[in-house]
Amino acid sequence: MNIATLEAILVKRDIRPTVIRLLVLKALIGSQAIVSLSDLEIELDTVDRSTIFRTLTLFQQYHLTHTMDDGSGALKYALCDEERECPPEQQYVRFYCTVCERTFYLRHTPIPPISIPKNFTVESVQYSMHGVCSKCAQKNTQRHQ
Repeated sequence: MNIATLEAILVKRDIRPTVIRLLVLKALIGSQAIVSLSDLEIELDTVDRSTIFRTLTLFQQYHLTHTMDDGSGALKYALCDEERECPPEQQYVRFYCTVCERTFYLRHTPIPPISIPKNFTVESVQYSMHGVCSKCAQKNTQRHQ
């Protein structure tokens, strides 16, 4: 993704583009999985952890990212859809691979609708499945052939 496109994404959310913000955004977009702070720290090895964290916090404040707890013990970050917010009906299932310890955002698998009692308001939904991702399953199959 080119710099102009990355800048446009930030500007659309009223975030001033800086080199660090562009780097973090590019890493988030380029990742096939939902990422933790540690994942980004490894990928952006020239940027210190506190700077990455401050950038992620800013992105969350401006609804560019949202956080989730997938049960792995580390808070994970994912990009929001085009909307300003990520309401529950636009959130999707997360899949945590117990082999490679990556979390995937299954954008084509919406969270099943559930009914809640009257006068309850849902603000967020954490729907996470645990198992083996296709890449790890394929590696395992190849080893046993």
